Amino acid sequence: MTRTIHVFERTNHEAHEWVNDLAGRTGWGNEREVLRLLRTVLCKIRDHLPVNEMAQFAAQLPLILRGMFYEGWQPKNTPVHERHAPEFVAAVDEKVGDVIDYQGVTDIKAVFNVINARISRGEVEDVRACLPQELRDLWPAP
Repeated sequence: MTRTIHVFERTNHEAHEWVNDLAGRTGWGNEREVLRLLRTVLCKIRDHLPVNEMAQFAAQLPLILRGMFYEGWQPKNTPVHERHAPEFVAAVDEKVGDVIDYQGVTDIKAVFNVINARISRGEVEDVRACLPQELRDLWPAP
């Protein structure tokens, strides 16, 4: 007999909500590519944050996305000192630029808007405050 573990069902559902929200904002039909965009931008944000702020931000992510957020993280290499938005965009482009529907900054802003909609306003403001001015300018205010 297989038993349902509700925390897994709930986090799976929550992660799907994030992906579906982003798919709706980007117009992309391939959920795997949407998840790749989401993960890439989340990890780029992660790499700019001090450890304490990163942990507070991650605590508000669905468990599955939180695992992806931390996967590959190397504390000794963070926070990065990348100061300019074009460098941030180029790093995302490198990971998802092969997606046919990818529209660069427009899609990155869609990820920021999903975060704005799904994370507390105070936490979004705290995260944005940790970023260089050019990245704050790229991320629409909540």
